[in-house]
Amino acid sequence: MALITMRQAISDALREEMHRDENVFIMGEEVGVWGGTYAVTRGFYDEFGPKRIKDTPISEMVIGGAATGAAMNGLRPIAEFMTINFAFLALDAMVNHAAKVHYMFGGQMRAPVVFRAPGGGGRQLGATHSHTPDAIFAHFPGLKVVSPATPYDAKGMLKEAIRIDDPVLFIEHATLYQVRGEVPEGDYTVPLGVSDVKREGTDITIIGYAQGLQIALEAAEQLAREGISAEVVDLRSLRPLDMGPVVKSFQKTFKAVIVEEGYKSYGIGSEVAARLQEEGFDYMDAPIKRVAQFEVPLPYSADLEQQALINKDRVIAAVKEIL
Repeated sequence: MALITMRQAISDALREEMHRDENVFIMGEEVGVWGGTYAVTRGFYDEFGPKRIKDTPISEMVIGGAATGAAMNGLRPIAEFMTINFAFLALDAMVNHAAKVHYMFGGQMRAPVVFRAPGGGGRQLGATHSHTPDAIFAHFPGLKVVSPATPYDAKGMLKEAIRIDDPVLFIEHATLYQVRGEVPEGDYTVPLGVSDVKREGTDITIIGYAQGLQIALEAAEQLAREGISAEVVDLRSLRPLDMGPVVKSFQKTFKAVIVEEGYKSYGIGSEVAARLQEEGFDYMDAPIKRVAQFEVPLPYSADLEQQALINKDRVIAAVKEIL
């Protein structure tokens, strides 16, 4: 096992898959000569050349459409959006074509494309560059949406996303690139659509993903020092959403807090809470609490931005309110 950053894990997955399959190529703004906005593809241009590492115009509509068309014609493109905020410009290609072409052609055609997009706030990038619109994309059947929180999951899930025949939106939280974790040195994949228990506990279930998962783990660590045993479940995948481990944990603890960086209204947490009510009502001992970003455009000011985002203290307060 190697101890590496999330950035390195994603980079390794891309490089290994490009060596494994010559139909895999990368396209996006500044992915080539510059090496990617977050340095994920640094050195790829020299290693694989301009045919397989393509710098594109500043047009997400073109990136989304060209990638979807290339996938429909037998290639396996990995299209990088500089931030997930810009993916709105490619929404038609992603949810109206890539996500539906298999259905529309009666199973005769597929679009095995991976859309990579950094998301989330916390980097002081202003309101239009700091969205967490994961629920918007997860709303549409046909498009798989995943957002890993650890280097192990990031590498394994990205390799799986590249290999399967479905379109995948692979969301990388912009503040997690420096997170370190153990990653096997050999080839492996992590299935999409499978939640994972990251910490065992008995008193309460904390559910999260991406940055929300990391905050949930920090909260659970502090709660443990106060005698409160929290079980932490990582959703990892937003579509398909695997509620099995969540419900099983809820049946053990009878209480739950859901942590997400998106807005509370119409969000991922809303869906998880509704599913828990439907599938685990008989085990519910307290109202399900949700911890989410405050519903304002994220401020540019670092102090104000941090006040609007989720944090460990808010999760701990929610847990104690229930208990």
